[in-house]
Amino acid sequence: MASTTLDVGTAPSPTSSGPTFFGHPRGLATLFMTEMWERFSFYGMRALLVLYMAAEVSKGGLGMQAATAAAVYSVYNAMVYLLALPGGWIADRFLGARKTVAIGGGIIMLGHFALALPPEATFFAGLGLIAIGSGLLKANISTMVGHLYDGPNDPRRDGGFTIFYMGINLGAFVAPLVIGTVGEKVSWHLGFALAGVGMAIGLVQYLLGSRHLSERSSVVAAPMGAEEKRAVLRKAALWLAAAVVFYAVVALTGSLSIDWLIWPLSIAGIVIPVVYFARLRRDKDLTADEKSKMNGYVWFFVAAAVFWMIYDQSGSTLNLFAKDNTDLSVFGFEFPSSWFQSLNPLYIMALAPVFAWLWIWLDRRRRNPSTTVKFAFGLLMIGGSFLVMMLAMAAATGGAKVTPLWLALVYFIQTVGELTLSPVGLSVTTKLAPAKYASQMMGIWFLAVTAGDCTASIIQLLVGDSTGSTWYFASQGLLAVLAGVALLMYRKKVVKLMGDVH
Repeated sequence: MASTTLDVGTAPSPTSSGPTFFGHPRGLATLFMTEMWERFSFYGMRALLVLYMAAEVSKGGLGMQAATAAAVYSVYNAMVYLLALPGGWIADRFLGARKTVAIGGGIIMLGHFALALPPEATFFAGLGLIAIGSGLLKANISTMVGHLYDGPNDPRRDGGFTIFYMGINLGAFVAPLVIGTVGEKVSWHLGFALAGVGMAIGLVQYLLGSRHLSERSSVVAAPMGAEEKRAVLRKAALWLAAAVVFYAVVALTGSLSIDWLIWPLSIAGIVIPVVYFARLRRDKDLTADEKSKMNGYVWFFVAAAVFWMIYDQSGSTLNLFAKDNTDLSVFGFEFPSSWFQSLNPLYIMALAPVFAWLWIWLDRRRRNPSTTVKFAFGLLMIGGSFLVMMLAMAAATGGAKVTPLWLALVYFIQTVGELTLSPVGLSVTTKLAPAKYASQMMGIWFLAVTAGDCTASIIQLLVGDSTGSTWYFASQGLLAVLAGVALLMYRKKVVKLMGDVH
């Protein structure tokens, strides 16, 4: 996903006159390795997270019910994307992208090492640290890649981002194979520690290679004055104090439980995007055309939330299905269930060039589907994946173990849906954004992920033991399919609201 910060200034970027990395500025290697190791730590830990929480205490886990473990996972993932908003803002107003990424990487590293400690309290503290650090890093590192090039028309720019995103998927692919194996076969906590080591390697090479980064990455785009800074810090301290007092009161009543963490965060993860989006739409400075485009964007925002609600369960309900209901042996070789988490990045690396070629091929023949149709297709794919899961779950009744081909098919369908919807969503977000809110609209896209994940969390808490059941997959799959059909049926209305954007 793209960054929420903006390119700043016109200072020259590193060019081919200095050290290069496959013909690109040397700083690309630094950012490539940083993101690869950060994704290695993130996806490696994520592959173990639900499995560890749901594992019996006698087997070193936390002994949570599957629904609770899935809900914690969903809220955690939601907070990663929600905190990308303040992460970009902190870089723009306080620290600059370079320092913000370094601090974010350090916080992520500490979070993973906190997970490596046995006490349950350090586990939740670790999740909080990783979410905060990821928000700081995720919001800014993509922007730093852009800073390496001489403006948006630099012919190397698109290729540079392609190399950068290959680093993301490379880290995501390798992580479950390494960290997942160590966590499941040796020790959960050793697996989490290995994720911390990965982030430490990424952070060290980032600091050593920072001299190759653009000077623009150190610029604070819109620095705060002293009085404004004090006001912001006072407001932040007030909110923090309110949270501390709230949970202290709950603890004193003796009713503090994991639900008191999940429910408030889940509700906030839905309310904040709605309020934030409503505030932008009510701006009186927007022209009639901009307001119409914002109304059109509502359709895409809701569709994206439905998509991510299902897609992000790959690491929770699907991960548990792999552990409990799937035959984990192929030709006599037994593999850890967490290895399934490597399928999505593998599929992306294989299919992304195909889709890039396909859209160009269709466009030359004037048959390239519209944005609305691509979004609808993505919803149909993600819904279809859960309908396939319904069949897989039905086949696993009575304690039967199903073939791993079921999950391989589900992840393939989801990846096709992702490649259809996600890049198009980023593009339409920038196209429909009012000029006044060009950068903030990228934050809105992040909030669709937050809203979707928090919705999943609430569903998991409400259905309890039915999480991961046949009807659980069927109902959500049908919802996504109906959302896709609705988008197709009303596409003319949406296109009209979009104005000159298609």
